[in-house]
Amino acid sequence: MSNHTFIIAEAGVNHNGRLDLAKKLIESAAGAGANAVKFQAFTAEKIVSHNADKASYQKASTGANESQFEMLKRLELNEAQVKELAAHCLLFDIMFLSTPFDLDSVEMLKSMGMKIFKIPSGEITNLPLLRKIGSLKKQIILSTGMADMQEIKDAVNILTNTGTNRENITLLHCNTEYPTPYADVNLRAMLTLQETLSCAVGYSDHTLGIEVPIAAVTLGASVIEKHFTLDKNLAGPDHRTSLDPLELRAMTTAIRNIERAMGERTKQPSPSELPNRDKIRKSILAACIIEKGEFFSENNLCVKRPGTGLSPMQWDNVIGLRATRDFQKDEEIEL
Repeated sequence: MSNHTFIIAEAGVNHNGRLDLAKKLIESAAGAGANAVKFQAFTAEKIVSHNADKASYQKASTGANESQFEMLKRLELNEAQVKELAAHCLLFDIMFLSTPFDLDSVEMLKSMGMKIFKIPSGEITNLPLLRKIGSLKKQIILSTGMADMQEIKDAVNILTNTGTNRENITLLHCNTEYPTPYADVNLRAMLTLQETLSCAVGYSDHTLGIEVPIAAVTLGASVIEKHFTLDKNLAGPDHRTSLDPLELRAMTTAIRNIERAMGERTKQPSPSELPNRDKIRKSILAACIIEKGEFFSENNLCVKRPGTGLSPMQWDNVIGLRATRDFQKDEEIEL
């Protein structure tokens, strides 16, 4: 990953199982300036039981009549479709990513040469999946929603013990409630992850709006992940809490502006402000006519713009000296 913020436009399952919609999501993410667009790779039969209940936010957006299995079954993408989406990403110069939720999906994405593997929050305690992905020795992004510090440490240890270098692991602070209440974001926990586990950190956002991911960048997030959709009114579990294309563009633009604004830790005048210095700072001037040989005093000196003459920081050194020549009112003092 590069030094600037790696922005992942999370398409997730917002394609509603339609390949044409998924391709439009890719095009929209590329147009918004994201670095990558991410989908989800799974087989419903392998990741959820037939009687598993939906999460509350899923019921709110898709109803309670179908099971979680039935909902996910509608949202599956087969291997051919996944490969077609990866090829479509190449056409639009955006990185293809997909989150694997089962071991077969890991193998499929590995065979496709995917460079970065994202482990979602719900899989942070999935030992077989962690071992499998860790053994690939790829770059890994691990979301930490719903996890405590010990669970995160355990997951990182599994990934490193199976072959992944710690410097190739990025931990995403995350809250998995859709939408996340601002009071539950706890953004400073991202810094705790970095300090405690010596990993790069980022933020996966599920709040409404774009303020929090922008704030995360100011705290040092190297990765930002955010759900987006083509239309918030579409049927599906995540559309309502996703950004629309204009909002995604606004977020990426703001993040890039923030990156430029962060700068370095040194404090010095910038090239753009240097021309202002002489016009805005002040100099020691004659407050009235001063004749040669007259003592400089608080009565015959003043401080005014411009700052092209003797600095007012020399005031104490000037007071009490004799004028070496005549000075007119508002003339810069010379010693």
